[in-house]
Formats: sequence, structure tokens, C-alpha cells
Amino acid sequence: MMRIAQYTVLTLLLTAALFLASCQIGKPYARPEMQLPEQLDTLQQDSTTIADYKWWEIYSDTTLQRLIDQALEYNKDLNMAASRVRQLAQMKRIDFAEFFPQFDAHISSEDENMNYGGNNLDMDFEHQTLVDIAWEVDLWGNLRWKRDISMAEFLASIENQRALQMSIIAQVAESYFELVALDNELSIVQQTLEARKEGLHLAHIRFTGGLTSEMAYQQANVELAKTMTLVPDLERRIEKKESEIAFLTGSFPKRIERNRLPEEISLPDTLPVGLPSTLLERRPDIRRAEQQLVAANAAVGASYTDMFPRLRLTSHLGLESDALKTFLVSPYTFVYGIIGAPIFEFGKNRALWRAKQAAYEEAVYAYEKAVLKAFKEVHNAIVDFHKIAEIYESRLQLEQASKTAVELAQLQYINGVIGYLDLLDAQRGYFDAQLSLSNAMRDKQIMLVNLYKALGGGWDYEPMTIKTKTAKEKAQQQEKTE
Repeated sequence: MMRIAQYTVLTLLLTAALFLASCQIGKPYARPEMQLPEQLDTLQQDSTTIADYKWWEIYSDTTLQRLIDQALEYNKDLNMAASRVRQLAQMKRIDFAEFFPQFDAHISSEDENMNYGGNNLDMDFEHQTLVDIAWEVDLWGNLRWKRDISMAEFLASIENQRALQMSIIAQVAESYFELVALDNELSIVQQTLEARKEGLHLAHIRFTGGLTSEMAYQQANVELAKTMTLVPDLERRIEKKESEIAFLTGSFPKRIERNRLPEEISLPDTLPVGLPSTLLERRPDIRRAEQQLVAANAAVGASYTDMFPRLRLTSHLGLESDALKTFLVSPYTFVYGIIGAPIFEFGKNRALWRAKQAAYEEAVYAYEKAVLKAFKEVHNAIVDFHKIAEIYESRLQLEQASKTAVELAQLQYINGVIGYLDLLDAQRGYFDAQLSLSNAMRDKQIMLVNLYKALGGGWDYEPMTIKTKTAKEKAQQQEKTE
């Protein structure tokens, strides 16, 4: 009867513990309210967005696609982010395991000899096999708050990987377009250099023939020298840009394959940008900031429950005997519970709770900053979309007009109608117009990159496929690709 009463009391204690474990004291997470703009684009309102397109649908250049593929596979920042995701996935499992009893096994044999006074030899043998079972009852939700922290940190690492992938794709595309534009600029300079050499030859003939003064001939020399100084600077910038792209793709500095800059880049009159509410769900950096906010809120709850008593149940089950022959028939059981509560710690726990509250406030501001930054980037990208197209058209007209002007000036100079300085002014104007148009074409391409990134496009290429290849396997695959 006594043993039945003991089991009844133990059952009631466990039932009460499980009932209390259903409580989770603390404030549940709620997303901060922000007054979002009514629309992203003042000229249109559409629920669709170009961010829904895959990045290879946006960047149709196959050479660029190969570079982006290499970056997604070998970029070291992305590889580190993937490792961080795997690390936090295991940490999440650790916090989840805290909900269950912990089992430990011990096997020991002890031989203790005591001889007090020299004539009282006492030999004490003991053999023991024990299974220790320990379980902390989550009375106030402390373990659940810690589980929420680890889950939020894990999800934040996923969003960080996605945000980084979105950024890497944009960086590769932007660097590639800048490299192509530098090639085009070098080509323009080299063509101008040939024109300068021809102009110098013509100026020399006219000078020696007494048709012009030495001033015109020396000015032609100056212009040729000035143009020649542009070549090594552009070559330097090209090699540095190639090194930058190689770094992004996880390679040592090397020559980067690329195509020529298109003679004309056409964009649609309008591009769908979506609704303000969808931006919060599309941008992984905003979702990362929100998960960090969730973790900060859970940390407040965990620190608050640290001020309450905690119940830990422990039991030892096994066999214990002083002789091996009776070892298997000598059961041993011991069960006890400990309730521990902080009494007086000079305000340490309360100070920690208040510190976590301040950290939560900081996370709120960080989330709001992330939202503001996203809308700023979208706004600027939309402004660029509307204005760069106009800039490109005006510079295209300028280049065409300058080309006509320089052809007319060359004809008049040969016929002696105008002087060399007038021809030189026309050539300078055409050279500047060519460079300006090349930059406008580059800006149109980069504008699309920035708009696509600002709207949250490019992160869902590999929806959380965590790479598991070894560094050696990656290096072998990269060698085959190259």
C-alpha cells in the first residue's frame, strides 16, 4: 500500500508539472506597425512585379549567366552563409532536445580497503550500473522561449543567405556591365587615337606646305598625346574589374570572357513593381531583420522567466551490489526533484531582463530602418528607370548630331574653309558624345539590375538548397567549367 501511495503522489506531481509546462509567460511577438506608402510608383499601381522573374530571365546574356552560376556555386561569402545555416540548424536541434529527459549511463566498480589502528581491516567492494534520467519541467516557458530564439536565429540565417545571394547576383551583373562598358570606352579611345594620328599627319603636311602655322601642328601633337594617356588608364581599370569579377566567382584573377556592348539597349515603357505590402515579403533583408526582432522578443521572455522558480526531476535506475554473484538481483532506484529559485542576486536578473528589453527596442529600430532602406532603394531605382531612358535618348541624339558635325568639319577643313582649331572642337565634341552615350548605355543596364534587386528579385534561384559539396569537389568542378 505504501508503494502504491508513493506512485500515486509521483503521478500527481508529474501531471501537475506537465500542466504547468503548458504556460509560456511573456509577451508574444507582433510585427511593428508602420504606415507604408500607398504605392511604390506614382505612375502605376500593379500587383505584379519583375522580382517574380528568375534572374536568368532578366539577364539574357549567356556569358553573364555562366558567371552568375559560378558565383552562386563558389563565392566564399555565400559558402560561409550556407555553413552558418547548417550550424544554426544543429543549434536549433539542441534547444529542441532540452524539452525531453536526458539519459546518461554509468558503470563502475569500487574496491575500498580501510584499516583503522592497524588491526581492523575492512574491505568494501561495490559494483554499480546506473542510468541517470534528468528532466527540467518547463514551468513558465523558459525552454520554449529559448527554442523560439534558436528558431528565429536559424530563419534569420536563411534570410541572410538569400539576401546575400540577391546581392551577389546584382554585383556580378553590375560588374559585368561595367566591364563591357569599359571595353567599349577603350574601343572608342583607340578609334579616336587613330583619328588623332591621321589628323597629326594631315596637320604636318599642311604645315610643311605653308598652308597653316606651326601652332596647328603642335596642337595636333598635344591632342594625340592626351588621347594616348587614356589608354593605359582604361586598361588598368579593365584588369581591376576582371579581378573583381573573378573574386566574386571564387576564382583567382584571370581574364573574364564577355560580349560587346550592344549598339542599342531598349527597355519597355513601364516595368511592374508591385505593391508596398509585397515588398515586405519579397525582400529577404527585411525578413531577416524581422526574424532578428522575433529572436530579441523571445530573449526578453526567456530573461523574464529566469526570475521564476525552476523544477528539475532526477532519477537513478540501475543495479548495485557488493558481490558480482548478487549483482543482477540487486536493483537500485532513486528519484528526487529540485525546485530552485533566485532569492537575492543584487538585481542581476532584473537588470538582464531590462537589458533584453532595450535590445528588443534596438531590434525594432533596426527592422524599421531595413524597411525604410528598402523603400528608399525602390524609389531611387524607379526614378532612375524613368529618367535614365530620357538621358539615353538625349545622348543618342547628341552623338548622332556630333558625328554629322565632325564629318562636315573634316570636309571643310580639307577644303580650307575652316581652321584646325574648329575641326578640333568638332572632334572633341564627338569624342565626348561617344563616351557619354556609352556611359548612358551602361547606366540603362545597371538601372535594371538595381531595380530588380531593390524589388527583391534573384534570391529564389535555389530555395534553401544547402550545398554539401566538399571544397575539393567544388575545385574539381570549377576546373572543368573553366
